[in-house]
Amino acid sequence: MSDLIALEQLTYSYPAWGDSPPPSLEAVDMILGAGLTIVEGDSGAGKSTLLRVLNGLVPHFHGGKIAGSASVLGMDVIATPTRQLARHVGFVFQEPEVGFVRATVEREIAFGPENLGLTPAAIRRQVGTALEQLGIDNLAGRRLRTLSGGERQRVAIAGVLAAEPTILAIDEPTSQLDAAGSAALAQVVAQLAASGRAVIAAEHRPGLFTGVDHIVNLNAGKICSAEPSSQNLLTSAFSRSRETRSDGVEAFSLSAVTLGVAGRALAEDVELAGISGDVLVLTGANGAGKTTLLRTIAGLIPALAGRVERRPGRVAYLPQEPGVLLHRTSVRAEVEQTLRWSQAPGNVVSVLDLLGLSSLADRDPRDLSGGQRQRAAIAAVLAGQPMLALLDEPTRGMDAAARISLAATINCLAQAGTTVMMATHDTQLASEIGGRRLHLENGKLHSLETEAS
Repeated sequence: MSDLIALEQLTYSYPAWGDSPPPSLEAVDMILGAGLTIVEGDSGAGKSTLLRVLNGLVPHFHGGKIAGSASVLGMDVIATPTRQLARHVGFVFQEPEVGFVRATVEREIAFGPENLGLTPAAIRRQVGTALEQLGIDNLAGRRLRTLSGGERQRVAIAGVLAAEPTILAIDEPTSQLDAAGSAALAQVVAQLAASGRAVIAAEHRPGLFTGVDHIVNLNAGKICSAEPSSQNLLTSAFSRSRETRSDGVEAFSLSAVTLGVAGRALAEDVELAGISGDVLVLTGANGAGKTTLLRTIAGLIPALAGRVERRPGRVAYLPQEPGVLLHRTSVRAEVEQTLRWSQAPGNVVSVLDLLGLSSLADRDPRDLSGGQRQRAAIAAVLAGQPMLALLDEPTRGMDAAARISLAATINCLAQAGTTVMMATHDTQLASEIGGRRLHLENGKLHSLETEAS
């Protein structure tokens, strides 16, 4: 089988403003043919950088210093323009919305085939196939801004598939997908690999895929021979013991509420209340209304009907896109700013330590990996003991160690009296963290049996 990708002694460093960080990739040797390759490693290990080499974003878009050689489909990555590589290498970003250029789902998916100069009939055929493959036929006419995070992720993947690339590079593709979406993606990936194409996925949950041909484990930019990271670490690491400080005071309540966006109802007759020290874990399929529920509780959007009440106090809301929160020049400055704004007592060092960010305290959030940025956003949002914390898919892009840190943070907040509500597709986290279980389905909010704690 011919080699589709060949990297030899590839070393790369992003541009540095100040002290030069270590290389993001160092002396990487890798040869891949057709099939499925999973790239593993902790947040910041270099997974996203490795994928960006394949379509030339590294080094052509990001700049920086590069040495060694990289060849994709016989093309020298360093010498070949990104626009030429992009005709053969499909790339899905960890934050899929950054690549959107059109307003509606169907038009967005058609963008790639249109740029390849295909006929209108071929474009329609390939768009239809991509919609069907990802199970999003029903979204074809929807505007992108009305979609949930998981739905946007599926659209981004469909847009790349519609261009029928020879190589597909996908960065944390299941981070926001529900079970149905993950299963659909796994089936598509298996079909692509079997057809002689190469699929390279950076993924913290490799067990979602079958028929993995290669595993590349990265550690500090180097390919290492360590075994793939074990998600079973979570089972023993989560603390189930939580003596919640609860004074019985309601942090929020919803009475006969209809949830919706742009006048479109997603759930009706929602009755829900959270008291101080509560931990509520919200699950549901992509598009069920989880984000809408959190935003309604936070007061960011109005309920279509019913009554929403919140106790006075700071409401901390973590959106699915952490980048929208991070504007300071360092992680430390982000946390310090939250403490100043909230006029709350707090220790920056303890917040950073709890989330494993001490070594990144002086780094610019924009220079961090997706998982590291997620942790930085959580630190910035949760500093200063908010009255109510609403977290939307907080484990997006996180490795196992970071998820453990998140669980410890939630436990600490609840012990001090914060009401925490988290929307997640991470079923293992949902089962391990304890608290009240809620599920949105078919326009109704259901209370599930409380997990043992």
